[in-house]
Amino acid sequence: QVRLVESGGGLVQPGGSLRLSCAASGTIYGIDHMAWYRQAPGKQRDLVARIFGTGSTDYADSVKGRFAISRNNARNSVFLQMNDLKPEDTAVYYCHVWSRGRAHWGQGTQVTVSS
Repeated sequence: QVRLVESGGGLVQPGGSLRLSCAASGTIYGIDHMAWYRQAPGKQRDLVARIFGTGSTDYADSVKGRFAISRNNARNSVFLQMNDLKPEDTAVYYCHVWSRGRAHWGQGTQVTVSS
């Protein structure tokens, strides 16, 4: 059973930065892409950013130019560097891996942007 474990969330002031990390407890084979989603209270879970095995990436419009996703293929890890954070970025952030037609999810890490 593979587990995804996120870390790096917390409370930050507007304009600040955080770096989220996600590591798999075991080996995941045949990964198509790795991604970060987020869910604010009362809202649906939305894609924030994803990265494919080729290294190509895509981002939600709301985070373009502020967030950067990266991965370490050898360690089945994915990262999200978040800069210039805004109050509307407040949410629980989830790590996601799509592999061989199956989705794997982390337990989520809270990010709160507030002064």
